Amino acid sequence: MPVLLVNTGSPASPVVRDVRRYLKRFLSDPRVIDLPAPLRWLLVHLVILPLRPRRTAAAYQRVWLPDDELGAPLLAHSEAFREELERSLGSGYRVVLAMRYGEPSLEAALQHVLDMQPPKIVVFPMFPHAATATTGSALAAVYGSLATAGDVPALRVVAPFFDDVGFISALAASARPALTRVNPDHVLMSFHGLPERHVRRSDCRGRAGCLESDDCCDVLGPHNRHCYRAQCHETARRLGAALELAPGQWSVGFQSRMGRTPWISPATEDRLTALIDAGQRRVVVLTPSFVADCLETLEEVGIGLRERFLSRGGESFVLAPCLNARSEWVAAAARLVRGDAF
Repeated sequence: MPVLLVNTGSPASPVVRDVRRYLKRFLSDPRVIDLPAPLRWLLVHLVILPLRPRRTAAAYQRVWLPDDELGAPLLAHSEAFREELERSLGSGYRVVLAMRYGEPSLEAALQHVLDMQPPKIVVFPMFPHAATATTGSALAAVYGSLATAGDVPALRVVAPFFDDVGFISALAASARPALTRVNPDHVLMSFHGLPERHVRRSDCRGRAGCLESDDCCDVLGPHNRHCYRAQCHETARRLGAALELAPGQWSVGFQSRMGRTPWISPATEDRLTALIDAGQRRVVVLTPSFVADCLETLEEVGIGLRERFLSRGGESFVLAPCLNARSEWVAAAARLVRGDAF
């Protein structure tokens, strides 16, 4: 049975030309920048693309790997995970890697799967938490590609796994070495951010209740089960418990903000500043919304935020690695693939 792994993607190289091409495709997705098409075109082509590719290319150059084919960290770690997952699943499965933007393209990977003429396909979006800009975009692209296929196999989509026991256990196993080595004052769990309007659309209470109070996401229930922010907080609570952290020993932040529109809070950088002000100068940062190390973990957090934290008086800043191809994560992912065998 084929398993189609889908992640976001990376530019073909860290040079400005390739980064601009990647950003153009990524930011032109209406599920990423959900503005009317004319406004999105103006924003992307007249505001973002003239300036951002050069800065982003410089960031990629700081973390790019020497491998000619797998230089992008996300691609290298994803391919390593693909190999280990296929080995774990055994001879009855073929695991194919696809990137929503960039190579290997989702369209080509899906065609490769269809050429196998399978009766069934498992689609595995590599995003623990559901968001229209990630899981939603990936599935929309899969369904769109299948719309023109001759024979469409049965599909099963692996659901967001933010509260899966195996996923949480793998996160804890990945974090423990850093906690043991550093003995931090505080553990900050940094999740990818989203515009507030994306989150409000996924909350069954609508705009009247979502994000209206500080304890909005303290409990996961039917009203916010599909809310990205609520799912992130649920992961944090479960991970904190798995690591046996007291409530005051950990907190949540959201990173990777872009533009002037309101994004979900608190911002990771603001949380780090508050920790310094509170005298908590030794931190370990976890990034549970990323299953593989990438630009946002290695450069944005591991280099950029680390430099700012230490320059403001911090003493120790350690970024725990993502799950990548850890054996605990491979085993958990294999169970997710097999779990609802059909």
